[in-house]
Amino acid sequence: MKSTDRKSPLPRSPRLWAVIMAGGRGERFWPVGRAARPKQFVDLFGGKPLIAHAVERLRGLVPPERVLVVTSRALAAATRRALPSLPPSQILGEPCARDTAAACATATAWVRARAGDDAVLAILTADHLVADAAGFRRVLADAAAFAARRPVMALVGIRPTRPATGYGYVELGAPCAGAGLPRGFRKAKRFVEKPNLGAAATYVASGRFVWNSGMFVWRAGTFLAALAAHAPALAAAAGRLGAAFETGRPAAAARALDREYAHLEKISVDYAVMEKADNLVAARGDFGWDDVGAWPSAGDHLPRDAAGNAVSGRVETLAAKGCVIVNAQPGHLLAVMGAENLVAVHAADATLVCTREAAAGLKELVKKIAAASDGARYV
Repeated sequence: MKSTDRKSPLPRSPRLWAVIMAGGRGERFWPVGRAARPKQFVDLFGGKPLIAHAVERLRGLVPPERVLVVTSRALAAATRRALPSLPPSQILGEPCARDTAAACATATAWVRARAGDDAVLAILTADHLVADAAGFRRVLADAAAFAARRPVMALVGIRPTRPATGYGYVELGAPCAGAGLPRGFRKAKRFVEKPNLGAAATYVASGRFVWNSGMFVWRAGTFLAALAAHAPALAAAAGRLGAAFETGRPAAAARALDREYAHLEKISVDYAVMEKADNLVAARGDFGWDDVGAWPSAGDHLPRDAAGNAVSGRVETLAAKGCVIVNAQPGHLLAVMGAENLVAVHAADATLVCTREAAAGLKELVKKIAAASDGARYV
């Protein structure tokens, strides 16, 4: 995917903070991805890791001093190396994984401690691709303007391009109208988790649904109020974390994170808050978004040869067609012959070969490898 970054004026918006969620276990892009190098560190697209793309596409809308990355403590050092433009204090390491509700609550408390209830946050992802960076920024600016003027939480929905069954969908309701509000937003009526192909085709044909990108925009006070209404235990923990963040002492914040995370429920922000809230609005984004969730979709963003093979690294083919072939080992040659619709990926100490269709089950293979007597070294 070629990223376009056209210069265009953005709507007037409040001081926006960006929160980039950067967890992951490296399963979907094994063997290039590993537990210590999950998808956001994969650098097959444009020669830089996906997390660097996530920060750079904010340029002109959110400066580095207002970007917070929420990751695991185990990945904090690698994240700092990948993002040298960010102060180390803006890489927040969670002591254990508690899914997106905890990450959103913690990040919102962190921003609120610095900028108050009226601070506007964009909750973003570290491992997606966006073709039209300027269009992406425009949607975020509009959502920030809406969230600053009304007590709403805005979902960045994606206009569906196909009846995908691997995404969640959100049904749109009536248009949102009001003086000073940006156009194009609608009430969010309901969430639908990963429908079957027939239902997905119906949703796409109706024009009333968007894909749930997992990206949101809200005022700190608005989200914390929703958290208190729908997930009070998490809201209380966020309040205690906020008090620790307000001290400005990293050691106090680390102790608070250890204390609170040990007891937090592991739940997504969708289940904990969004699907229960009555103040959720949605934009219909159309900026070339892809979550590149598996090797076949990664192939859509790699160079192709005359036979339709998506290739990266030192590769030779003969009578191969429609394959995804990635050689991530310098000094090594990966050759594929007489194959069709295959995925072949070579890393320093492991090689994956499977059909494009089977690649969706890669997580199960990685679990099997990890369970082997010496499997930990490979995952």
